[in-house]
Amino acid sequence: MHYGYIGLGNLGGHLAASLIREGFEVTVYDRDPALAERHRAMGAHVAQSPAELGAAVDHVFTCLPSPQVSEVVLAQLLPAMKPGATWIENSTLGREDVLRLGQLAAEQGIRMLEAPVTGGVHLAARGEITVLVGGDRALYDEHHRALSAIGGQHFHMGPLGSAAVIKVITNMLAFIHLVADGEALMLAKRGGLDLKTAWEAIRASSGTSFVHETEGQLILNGSYDIAFTMDLALKDLGFAMGFGKEFGVPLDLASLTNQTFLKGKAAYGGAAQSTQIVKLLEDLLGTDLRAEGFPARLT
Repeated sequence: MHYGYIGLGNLGGHLAASLIREGFEVTVYDRDPALAERHRAMGAHVAQSPAELGAAVDHVFTCLPSPQVSEVVLAQLLPAMKPGATWIENSTLGREDVLRLGQLAAEQGIRMLEAPVTGGVHLAARGEITVLVGGDRALYDEHHRALSAIGGQHFHMGPLGSAAVIKVITNMLAFIHLVADGEALMLAKRGGLDLKTAWEAIRASSGTSFVHETEGQLILNGSYDIAFTMDLALKDLGFAMGFGKEFGVPLDLASLTNQTFLKGKAAYGGAAQSTQIVKLLEDLLGTDLRAEGFPARLT
């Protein structure tokens, strides 16, 4: 199959590169020509517009920053795509946005899979990120090989909208774990423990988490560079709070975490790294959580 890929930022660029690396014919587009040219050097074709890309390929992946941007791109893309083609959305959308945009695609004769990813940019770069898929099972099976190319694991969650729910759940847990990990590391530091040894002990204990083992390293390095912003965290926490109301589930920890991230945005700005949420505690106590031997970025 010949796939198109639109949106070559921190995440989408790696996902498109994985398709190229696994031998798929790929045509790319990004509003930043430099990002597209980087993929040309990997072996991709480069389109000059979403419409040109849609007309040239069999199916299209997108990874875009918001439902509003997705809708603008789709207005150009969908009319150009071949009838019966598939649009596969890798970015995180709300369930209502998924259903609404899926209906727009269906009206143009285009099928949709939602396929948000989770695990971090470093896993996307290795082709090992987890892909959460919602949509028709036969369509999932049709694109199984491409989904395997971009992700180490992928799960068919159910009909359209299902992946949006589980992706929000996973991100909600990650943000709660991040705030908790900052508190744990601060307890270790103020308790006089060596932070590197404390981090290793937590990693080997029942208290470990994926966030501790990954983002915890960036906190101890001081770079906080996870390539995910406060604004994006608040967007996902907002989706979680909405699901809590819809499904009648009290979300006490998520609510507290949402308030903490609102404080983080007020202190450092919406474009700040989400891991800087731990800096709120560092600044409050005048105590940095630094240790030797940890990377500035995950690889």
